[in-house]
Amino acid sequence: MTGRTERLREFFPILEWARDYDRGNLTGDLTAAAIVTIMLIPQSLAYALLAGLPAEVGLYASILPLVAYTVFGTSRALAVGPVAVVSLMTATALAPLGLSSVTEYVAAAGVLALLSGMFLVAMGALKMGALSSLLSHPVIAGFISASGLLIAASQLKHILGIPVSGHTFPEILVEIFVQFGRTNVATLAIGAATLAFLFWARKGLARALVRKCNVTQHFASTAARIGPVFAVIGTTFLTWALNLPELGVAIVGEVPTGFPPLGLPGIDTSLISQLVAPAILISIIGYVESVSVAQTLAAKKKQRIGPNQELIALGASNISSALSGGYPVTGGFARSVVNFDAGAETPAAGAFTAVGLLFAALALTPLLFFLPKATLAATIIVAVLSLVDLTILKHAWDYSKADFAAVFATMALTLTMGVEIGVASGVAVSLVLFVWKTARPHVAEVGQVPGSHHFRNIHRHQVLTDPAILTLRIDESLYFANARRMEDLILARVHRNRDEIRHVVLMCSAVNEIDLSALDSLEAINQRLRDLDVTLHLSEVKGPVMDRLKRSHFLDHLSGRVFLSQHEAFHGLKGADTVAA
Repeated sequence: MTGRTERLREFFPILEWARDYDRGNLTGDLTAAAIVTIMLIPQSLAYALLAGLPAEVGLYASILPLVAYTVFGTSRALAVGPVAVVSLMTATALAPLGLSSVTEYVAAAGVLALLSGMFLVAMGALKMGALSSLLSHPVIAGFISASGLLIAASQLKHILGIPVSGHTFPEILVEIFVQFGRTNVATLAIGAATLAFLFWARKGLARALVRKCNVTQHFASTAARIGPVFAVIGTTFLTWALNLPELGVAIVGEVPTGFPPLGLPGIDTSLISQLVAPAILISIIGYVESVSVAQTLAAKKKQRIGPNQELIALGASNISSALSGGYPVTGGFARSVVNFDAGAETPAAGAFTAVGLLFAALALTPLLFFLPKATLAATIIVAVLSLVDLTILKHAWDYSKADFAAVFATMALTLTMGVEIGVASGVAVSLVLFVWKTARPHVAEVGQVPGSHHFRNIHRHQVLTDPAILTLRIDESLYFANARRMEDLILARVHRNRDEIRHVVLMCSAVNEIDLSALDSLEAINQRLRDLDVTLHLSEVKGPVMDRLKRSHFLDHLSGRVFLSQHEAFHGLKGADTVAA
């Protein structure tokens, strides 16, 4: 019974934290939910428009996914919903489909969310949380920075009030240059003023409130984060009062009021094959972003998250989004930080936020009729530019040229070829660099540090050596990509001192794996050294590696011994040579 209960709690984390839920938790969760709800209303609308969807779809994608994460999620502060990068990837995935109506477009977005959710749940069931390691941190940083620039550029058309049809960064810039003469002055005034206010709100509003209104730093920081709400209220009122649509200012218009539409999206089987690959990419990128935010916030309160359970939680959130008229979602950085800072104690804060957003969908959407699209574009631009970190290029160049190549290739291809090619190239470059690095492992000739049992590189330390004993420390697991190179390196080093060397010791303290190709190379090395009257030995072989070697015939044919430590090997072989002499 206990085991079954434990498994239920692992699959439904709500059963764990709900046991100790009290009034203090309720107060913190309700406060956080109120603040996050206010923040999410304009943000959800803006990200839906970025995805090329009707504004209300952003609200729908922010309601049931929050409830699903409350049940299945392990983070106490993560808030799921539409985010900028996933919205851009959704637009990129749906644009080539050639859909003729808004209804078809919304249905295809729902199918994309459904496929993404099913893929994430399958990954969670197979305990594939470590899959996120396919994308290195430099590649992720490069992709997010490039996506931020691409998103910001794509929103300039709404700030200027001009038609722009490009999808890549160069295309968008060229289109803006060509169409700039058609800029709508009223739209530009609204957009530029909103941009200026939002940038000031991020940097100066909190300081101004603390200095002039004598409020707490926490209150001031929270007010600064919900700056977009003030921008929405102000510009909507101005647009209505001055009748700016007559001057060509584009507005959101009528946003349907009511419950999210429940049920499976209209599935066109002919589209599924075209959406599978984008759904997988969206799933991986969304999971990496979500789990990174969750781990960061959990660490601040000395809590832990379950990476595999997070896959299931995120998958359930995407499936629920698909079933309620939404599109792909993930854990958002900005909303999760606000949720955390506002005092969220448990995932119940997400469920309360969902209630607030449902109320907005039922009662507040008529108030958004005169909301300028330029305001939503400004909200997106300010949000995504905070994600852009071009210093990663210099940092990567200074530290590792290989990592710089991965970052630069990811950024360049994302900007010039699109997000799908950009992230796919990032994965490919990361894997190629991994193979390249491990195919050329560091191998050090080592000697004993005087007065100790330690052995270090002879070129970096003053160490004791014996001309008859060559000890090589292999700083990488041995597998097919580096086995032949290792064989050539060892034999070349032996031939340099062929008349003196009697023993070769491979120090295997850093070797975690020896595959079949490497085993064949070790057997060849053993035979070639035997022909030269040189004995091959191993030292400090790890238990799992030794277990596998014992299942082969290599140890039966090994000309030398396997030593527990390099100190034992060095002094044992020196003593043996002295006795023999």
